[in-house]
Amino acid sequence: MDANVARRAQDMYRANQIQTATREQLLLLTYDIGIKACNGAIDAMERAQIERANEELKRAQAVVRELMVTLNMEQGGDVAKALLSLYDFFYNRLVEANVKKDPSIVREVLAMLEELRRTWVEAMEKIREEQTPKQPEHVATPSGSGLGGVNIAG
Repeated sequence: MDANVARRAQDMYRANQIQTATREQLLLLTYDIGIKACNGAIDAMERAQIERANEELKRAQAVVRELMVTLNMEQGGDVAKALLSLYDFFYNRLVEANVKKDPSIVREVLAMLEELRRTWVEAMEKIREEQTPKQPEHVATPSGSGLGGVNIAG
């Protein structure tokens, strides 16, 4: 019973997280779900839990499909085309891993998903920094202006 309560609370938290997330946060959440599914598949394969491995790999494949369909090919240009090719490769490798029950293939995809996620985080941080107006270190304002600052009048 306690596990069910915890699971429902976790599901409610995730639903709220998704409903209030920005597009960028949704992208990272999608990567997180795919990474978690790959880790789960590896664990299941190593424990010879074939059905669980299959479910985790199907979840990872669904994540990759979602990444593929959310690409904006018109605005994304060459980057979107490259990502589509990469996601297609991931998907096919995950299918192969499921057929062969080979955790090394899943590890290969997992490493690339983690690297792409890090790259997206770095890109988002860079964009955020570029969009944040730079504040000068010292602002000189006339004395008595009520704005504070440095009195340069003497």
